[in-house]
Amino acid sequence: MQAFHADAYRLELPPGHRFPEAKYGLLRQRLEALGPPFRIAPAPLAEAQSLLRVHSPHYVQAVFNGSLSAAQQREIGFPWSPSMALRSRCSVGATLEAARAALAEGVGANLAGGTHHAYADKGSGYCVFNDVAVAARHMQAMARREGRPELQVLVIDLDVHQGNGTAAIFREDPSVFTFSMHGARNFPFRKEASDLDVDLPDGCGDAAYLQALDQALAQVWARCPAPGLAFYLAGADPHEGDRLGRLKLSTAGMLERDRRVLQALRERGIPVALSMAGGYGEDLDAMLTVQVNTLSAAAHSWALWQAGR
Repeated sequence: MQAFHADAYRLELPPGHRFPEAKYGLLRQRLEALGPPFRIAPAPLAEAQSLLRVHSPHYVQAVFNGSLSAAQQREIGFPWSPSMALRSRCSVGATLEAARAALAEGVGANLAGGTHHAYADKGSGYCVFNDVAVAARHMQAMARREGRPELQVLVIDLDVHQGNGTAAIFREDPSVFTFSMHGARNFPFRKEASDLDVDLPDGCGDAAYLQALDQALAQVWARCPAPGLAFYLAGADPHEGDRLGRLKLSTAGMLERDRRVLQALRERGIPVALSMAGGYGEDLDAMLTVQVNTLSAAAHSWALWQAGR
């Protein structure tokens, strides 16, 4: 299974910053240690042309040349630096490559990404560019260029925070169905309307979560029965050990979440590109275990795709 990383570039963060940048390199190292079936590669930089399919020219230029205002940088949560701009482009590039791999092999992955708080004209909540939105628009453009039917896209966002930027970008766009299941009382506090939103109470555990997921997926298949490509934001932050999540899923519950999503997609013949999205666990090892489990479940699904099952 092809997986792409974007950890060649580092953010210049002040001491004590709560963004867990170290997890990206550590996750890559764990997968490299596991070996096959994982095929790990560095992601290319997303080109401006791809970013401009979603983001405004003024905003893209501001990220590229470092002219973001102090207020814009505060909303993003990172100070601007040349490496920050390159890292953001590389993370989008990883999702673009994961989407290409998914269309070719059934499953592909970005070891970062899931930057769903970024809007067309601004970043927010540790998100600079919206990687899933850019990849969706790029793949749709490629389908049109090649004379294929319009590519219907499904976004399954199970990060604990609502995918507000993604919802806003695709508002009233019938070619992209957005589904977000998230904590009701968590960031963002002013949510956008996805095509399907499921709000969960604080302290939601495995049984209630999985029941809500099953019910939501049934609605997804009724309203978006045959997408040509799915993006799965497999956030680790619903886990009980996450300091920002407010939900209480166990490690086993998180893995069952991933299995249900991946099985449902595979049974319907829907290729899927995964992004790791959020994860802010106090115990870095436990958080990495959740993410390795997600990617291992994806690799199992990929193997079944290759076997024609």
